[in-house]
Amino acid sequence: MSPADDYPDHRPNVGVVLFHPDGRVWLGRRAGTDPPHNWQFPQGGVDPGEALEDAARRELHEETGVTSATLLGRTDGWIAYDFPALIAAELRRGWKGQKQVWFAFRFDGEEAEFDLAAHGEPEFDAWRWDYLAAAPGLIVPFKRAAYEQVARAFAPFAAPAPGQG
Repeated sequence: MSPADDYPDHRPNVGVVLFHPDGRVWLGRRAGTDPPHNWQFPQGGVDPGEALEDAARRELHEETGVTSATLLGRTDGWIAYDFPALIAAELRRGWKGQKQVWFAFRFDGEEAEFDLAAHGEPEFDAWRWDYLAAAPGLIVPFKRAAYEQVARAFAPFAAPAPGQG
């Protein structure tokens, strides 16, 4: 079985951690989602035949407006999570969950480049720079283990959070 065959019941997806040059990361507040677990990184599906890095760049642009980004790294293999039972069947679209390859990019542009409505209905209604170590505590609980894996994988690119040393 090839890595592409891993998690056949999970939708292929990419995630993006966008690093500020100072090592903080971009987090978006999901539009229409109640706090406290409503902050996340850009992510989205992979179109048929689309290369994973191309999908990551497309999702980054669609959800944030950003095109000025340099690749820093990516995760090896898929990071998967299951949808909780509370997610309606029409939102699952037949999938058990999602499998993701994550990409780390450094933001090389000006902050005026951010446009949350770059492609129609915004995914996010606000954004901020924060520390990578904070991200797992800000995401919905069913994605937390995936975010913890991403935080470990991309820790070499991250600024330490205050008090982390």
